Amino acid sequence: MFYGIIAMVILYVLLNYILAWIRYFNSQDERLGQSTWRWSYDYEVDGERDISDLDDKNFVRLRRKRNKIITLMYSVVLIMFILSMSLLSQILIFFLN
Repeated sequence: MFYGIIAMVILYVLLNYILAWIRYFNSQDERLGQSTWRWSYDYEVDGERDISDLDDKNFVRLRRKRNKIITLMYSVVLIMFILSMSLLSQILIFFLN
């Protein structure tokens, strides 16, 4: 139970660090928007959608970095959820026995 609490604190600090990176990427270009929880795939451009980095290299590469860090954020949130369920069951077993 002690290690579970320590792991949750470490994951919480890691999640705050990841969220700070997402806010940093959002502040680099207004086309990314201010959303923390969604991936961004495209934006309004004249002509075809940018499927490669030929149209706007800097923005597309920034968007790809941001999407990777958002994927990492979802992974940490999933691990935190699983760990919290395990920690809750350990706490209940401790108090109910």
